[in-house]
Amino acid sequence: MTTVAIIPARGGSKQVPRKNVQRVGGVPLVARAVRTALAVPSIDLVVVSTDDAEIADVARAAGATVVERPAALSGDTATSESAVLHALDELEAAGESIDVVAFLQATSPFTSAEALDDAVARVRAGEVDSAFSAYETYGFLWRRTPGGAAAINHDAAHRPRRQDREPHHLETGAFYVFSAAGFRESRHRFFGRIGIAEVPEWTAIEIDDEHQLRIARALAALHEAAHPIPATVVVTDFDGVHTDDTAIVGADGGEQVRVSREDGMGVALLRRAGVPMLILSTEVNPVVRARAEKLRVPVLHGIDDKEAALRAWAEEHGHDLADIAYLGNDVNDLPAMRIVGWPVAVANAHPRVIEEARVVLSRSGGHGAVRELVERVLSS
Repeated sequence: MTTVAIIPARGGSKQVPRKNVQRVGGVPLVARAVRTALAVPSIDLVVVSTDDAEIADVARAAGATVVERPAALSGDTATSESAVLHALDELEAAGESIDVVAFLQATSPFTSAEALDDAVARVRAGEVDSAFSAYETYGFLWRRTPGGAAAINHDAAHRPRRQDREPHHLETGAFYVFSAAGFRESRHRFFGRIGIAEVPEWTAIEIDDEHQLRIARALAALHEAAHPIPATVVVTDFDGVHTDDTAIVGADGGEQVRVSREDGMGVALLRRAGVPMLILSTEVNPVVRARAEKLRVPVLHGIDDKEAALRAWAEEHGHDLADIAYLGNDVNDLPAMRIVGWPVAVANAHPRVIEEARVVLSRSGGHGAVRELVERVLSS
């Protein structure tokens, strides 16, 4: 049986502008969905349906096939079902024979590949006709009425213990799996024998507004496991990265900073491995150049526009921005971090930097953060 994952991702979004290409854990939401689907062994083809050129480029770069969605199916009132049906029509017109559909939403950044794979297997085996992601909850639900609040899933006069209550399941919106034939007939994601694909509650966030986007970014730093960083180039800020972001100022105005010898050894290991490195700093203090010279690393300092400087340096030396790991700690690093493949934050970075980083290190600036990054790059 052939299974296709379809990810509808239109360009328009009122609550969160450009929502589907917003980054969580340093990766655009649509790319996260594509990568999750590609990690599922039972999925044969991953498709993104979009009306937006940027989303299409991001999706292709992540490994998806793109179906161009017509404007009539891309407005605020267009349903996800209409986008899935259109994608099926386009795929089948191109010669694809599809038996099972996994419909993923890019706005759920922590979709479980294991739960999705299990749901696909159940539909393929005929155990259920459609399935959806949900998590178990024992919450007491209420609704507002003209006469006051009314209990929905419980008797308000009877409050049994959690272990004595029957759990309910709350739909997460992350994914839906169904037979293609049944979907075409019902034109809806729920039909026939409906199964629940249980997922962990912490994965259940669905991004519909800026507040939920910030929560998702914070969760990414907490829950995504440490892994090697397959970058081929390393760029770092200086203050707050190589230093602990403090300085001793003498009577003559000269500054001294604290650095880590451990970081120095890490840079030496990186250099011996032949991995290019650059220190990129807004500081004009001579100590930046002095430290870079000791480390035998090129430096650009006194830089106001880090993004432009990094783009120019990468182009001059033939480095692909997608292959660069940039280690930063404060908001002036964000423009440069947003253009590289591996935006990395030290453990004590500014909250906005942590939110947008793809990787958050366990060590702070000046306390081995550079060494930690180096080891994770070399381990890849």
